[in-house]
Amino acid sequence: MQNAINWFDIPAIDFERAVKFYETILGVTLQRALSPGSNTMNGIFPVDSNGSTGAVCAGEGYAPSADGSIIYLNADGQLDAILSRVEAAGGRILRPKIDIDPFGHFAWLIDTEGNRVGLHASPTA
Repeated sequence: MQNAINWFDIPAIDFERAVKFYETILGVTLQRALSPGSNTMNGIFPVDSNGSTGAVCAGEGYAPSADGSIIYLNADGQLDAILSRVEAAGGRILRPKIDIDPFGHFAWLIDTEGNRVGLHASPTA
């Protein structure tokens, strides 16, 4: 198994608001696409050729939650900068940056939709 995760969905109620939030805090552009055969909108995160990715998703069956599984987005080399943009983008920092030596640092946020999402930075970044 190359990656334990190969795709993730972050539920959204207001698709454009959620996509704008992640684009703002991460400084990236999400690719918007409609899932074939459904009314689900996807805002797909950028990915390197060998990496895993996922999407902000809005449609039937998607309900944001601050409970349950937590996905961690890659914040290597930019954790502090990302955290500094969370509140201005409409989110809330739930758990500030924590040192988890020797594994780096992490933080939790609540996005504009009410999802709890983690950020992780490796120790070398």
